[in-house]
Parts: sequence; structure tokens; C-alpha cells
Amino acid sequence: MPRVLVVDDEPGVRDALARGLAAEGMEVRSVADGHAGLQEASTGAYDAVVLDIMLPGLSGYRVLEALRAEGVATPVLLLSAKDGEVDQADGLDLGADGYLVKPFSFVVLVAQLRAMLRRSGPATTRVVHGALSLDPATRSVTWEGRDVELSAREFAVLHALAVHPDAVMTRDDLLAAVWGGGGSASRNVVEVYVGYLRRKLAAVGAGELVRTERGRGYRLGSG
Repeated sequence: MPRVLVVDDEPGVRDALARGLAAEGMEVRSVADGHAGLQEASTGAYDAVVLDIMLPGLSGYRVLEALRAEGVATPVLLLSAKDGEVDQADGLDLGADGYLVKPFSFVVLVAQLRAMLRRSGPATTRVVHGALSLDPATRSVTWEGRDVELSAREFAVLHALAVHPDAVMTRDDLLAAVWGGGGSASRNVVEVYVGYLRRKLAAVGAGELVRTERGRGYRLGSG
């Protein structure tokens, strides 16, 4: 039974999520402010966190930032009344695993949570593509033996491409593989993270590894 922490200052949202997620077979605990949310989530006792951005005491952004700084890798789904691409990109760049805009569909929220829980499950098979090596167990990457320091999201994009080395992955494919689809992020976010990834790969001489197939998507080249 997955354990889910809900952090939201609206009693109606907390109650509805507690009832709905319990009916979906999840164990739910809810708190109403940022400080309590950070204290609970920092224990690492939860499989996922549903985190509102606008919270008393400590915003959801700051809670998320503190969790990632402490090394807590629990998947986090952000909830926000803001639907701008910059707001979504900010949340995802801080380490969120998904982003939903209020009012949201409960069905989509559950789908997001299940996708996050699947992605956070054990994945230990090393992937090798020419001079590139990825180890999901340690989230480490090397190119010709040189370490490549990637964020969790950048690693996920590269891993999604590496496990389909002969295929062209569209932006929608990468959205589904890395962000879970369901409207948690826009297509532009994919381009942003591909750009981040290319710059870091270029620093170790692999700037041509991620290729753009015009009008189709992305694939791995030989570097």
C-alpha cells in the first residue's frame, strides 16, 4: 500500500484527496502548512508527496527545495493555481516530478501519482551505448570514462533515449517517459531539458550525442 503525504492548506482539498486516494488503495496522511509538510516529508517514510505551492509558513517551492537539498528523493507532485509555463518549469527544475493546475481532475492526479510511483521503483540495469554508460541504481553517467554530472530530470531524459537507441522519440514520448504525461508539463519543457543535457554532454566532448530529427523528435547518435 503506497504511503502518500498530502500538504495543502485547504481543508476541502485535504479531505477529498484523503478519501479519494484511500479508495484507490493508498495510505494517506495530510498536513496543512509548509513547515509540517517539510517535517513529515523529510522522514523519507512516504512513497509520494502531493504538495500545494501556496502554503502558510513555507511555500511549496521552498519545501521542495529543502527536501532535495537534504537528499530526499521522494517523488513530489506540485499543485498550483498558476498555469504559466514559467511556473511549471520553475517547479520541475527544483526537482518536482509532476505539476497539476487547480482545479484538477482527480483521475489525472491518480494517474500522475501511479506513474511517479512506477518510475521511482527499482531500476538497476546499466545501459551502455557506445562510449556512453548509465547506471540507474546510482543515477551516474560516464562518457569515455569521464563522469557527467546530471540532475535527476536530465538523467531521466538521457535514460529514456538510451533505452531506445534505434528509435526517434517525439516530445510526447519524452513527456510520457520522464514527466508522466497527463498535462504535468508542456512540450517546451522537453526542449529546455534537452538543451541542458546537450550543454553538459558537450563539456565532456559528447555534444553531438543527442540528435534532433527535424519534425520528428530526438535520438541518440554516436557523439
